Amino acid sequence: MLGPAPDAPFTVLLVCTGNICRSPLAERVGRDLLARMLGKDAGLVQIVSAGTRAVVGAQMHPASARVLAELGGDPCGFRARQLTDGMAAGADLTLTMTREHRHHVLGRAPRAMSRTFTLREAAGLLDLPGSDVRLSGPCPVERARALVTTMAAARSCRAGSGADDVLDPIGQDDVVHSHVGQLVVDALVPVLEHLAAALAGRDAARLSVDAPGP
Repeated sequence: MLGPAPDAPFTVLLVCTGNICRSPLAERVGRDLLARMLGKDAGLVQIVSAGTRAVVGAQMHPASARVLAELGGDPCGFRARQLTDGMAAGADLTLTMTREHRHHVLGRAPRAMSRTFTLREAAGLLDLPGSDVRLSGPCPVERARALVTTMAAARSCRAGSGADDVLDPIGQDDVVHSHVGQLVVDALVPVLEHLAAALAGRDAARLSVDAPGP
């Protein structure tokens, strides 16, 4: 085990609009990645997703489900959920697909500002010089929370832009869905590598895995 057992797992909340394309793909890929990175300790992290205007109860969009399958994930059993105030306030780390989604989350939970990022923003913050600081402490979940605090503090060193958004593929062809899926994976992998490293008390490079790809 990685340290004292926490009272609750570290929760990662992924948010898009309908919760049928981008965020469920990130949820399922993320769970698989953490299982590979952390093995039996993967239960220290709970990855969930929701939508700001969810198609509640719907399965994944067929095109995104195909992309997920090509990436090695399994869309079976997924059902879309509506984002709630409790979800927004309770997550240890919220990763949204766009800045608009981030704004929506903060409208529900203003105190979650330091724990809420777009997915690509989070990856960019962790790519800044000095972001690979090793986090200490006996509790894995507290180390992970300290990583999020470090990310929030780094915001002043990075300008946000439209490049921080992963745009909605709804209504687009399969090529666009595949491109969006790869954008999600490319941003998600480094975030989860750093998260897993914080939980394990190691350098992120020692926990890196090959990114899923078609």
